[in-house]
Amino acid sequence: MAARTRFAPDRGLTSRMAVTMFLIGLLYVVFVGALIVLMEGAWPLVLVLAGGLFILQFWFSDKIAAYSMGAREVTPEQAPELHGAVDRLCALADMPKPRVAIAHSDIPNAFATGRNQKKSLVCATTGLMRRLEPAELEGVLAHELSHVAHRDVVVMTIASFLGVLAGTITRVALWSGMMRGGRGGDGNNNTAILVLLVPLVSAVVYVISFLLTRLLSRYRELTADRAAALLTGRPSALAAALTKVTGDMARIPSRDLRQAEPFNAFYFAPAFSSRQSLSRVLSSHPTLEQRLEQLSRISTQLGYS
Repeated sequence: MAARTRFAPDRGLTSRMAVTMFLIGLLYVVFVGALIVLMEGAWPLVLVLAGGLFILQFWFSDKIAAYSMGAREVTPEQAPELHGAVDRLCALADMPKPRVAIAHSDIPNAFATGRNQKKSLVCATTGLMRRLEPAELEGVLAHELSHVAHRDVVVMTIASFLGVLAGTITRVALWSGMMRGGRGGDGNNNTAILVLLVPLVSAVVYVISFLLTRLLSRYRELTADRAAALLTGRPSALAAALTKVTGDMARIPSRDLRQAEPFNAFYFAPAFSSRQSLSRVLSSHPTLEQRLEQLSRISTQLGYS
C-alpha cells in the first residue's frame, strides 16, 4: 500500500505482496532445512552461509541490481531535465525524492530499486530519454515512483534473488559434502546421493520462486500503470510511452535484449522483441494490449473521451 503518498493504493497488491513474501520466506526456510538434512555434518556451514547471504541480500541486493543494470547516479547539474521531472512528481505525490540515475543503454527502459523510500533509486536509460517527449517520460517515471511508494519494488528485489541464493548455497554445500566424502568410508555413496539430490532441491526452489515473482510482477505492473495515470492525470501520455517503448524494442539488437532479459522483472517494459513474445504465460509483464486497455478505461473515468 502506498503509505504517506498520493499514489492510489491497491489492496490487491498489498495482499499479493504479503502472500508472496510469506511463501518466499517459507520456501527459503524449507530449502535451508532440506540442505541441513542432506548435508548432515555440514549443517553449521549451511546455517552460517544461509544467514549471512540473507543479510547481504536484504541490505545490498538493491545496489547489486542497480550495478548489474548499469545504473550510475547523476546530479541535478548532470541531468537537469530528469531531476526536474522527478522533483515535480515527488512534490505531486508528496513522497521523498529517490536517488536519480542514468543507464547508458539504447534499450528504452526504466526501473526502480531500493529497500525503502529513503534508500530508493530511479533510473532511466539514455535510449528512453532520447525517444520520449517530456510528458511521456514523466508518465514512465511516475510508474517507477509508484513501485517505490507501494513498496512492491522491495518485495521484488528480495524475492528475485532467492534463486541466486539457492544456487550459491547449493554449490558451496555440495563442494563441502564432496570434500568430506572423498575421505573414505561410505563417502563415495554419500557424495553420489548429494550430487543427485542437492541440485534437484535447488532446481525446485528456483522454479517455485520464479513462478511466484512472475505472478506478482504482472499484477504490480498494472497497479503501477494505474497509479501513475491517476497521479499525473495523463493516461494518454503513459499509453504513448508504452507504445513507443514496445515498438522500438523490436529494433534493438537481439544480443542487447538477451543481456537485459534477466532483469525484466524490474523494467518498465520487458526487454524482448515481438518475435520473442512466445506465449507470455511466464512473462514478467502483462501484454501491451492489457496495459493499454486499462489506461483507456482510466481516460474514460477521468472524462477524457
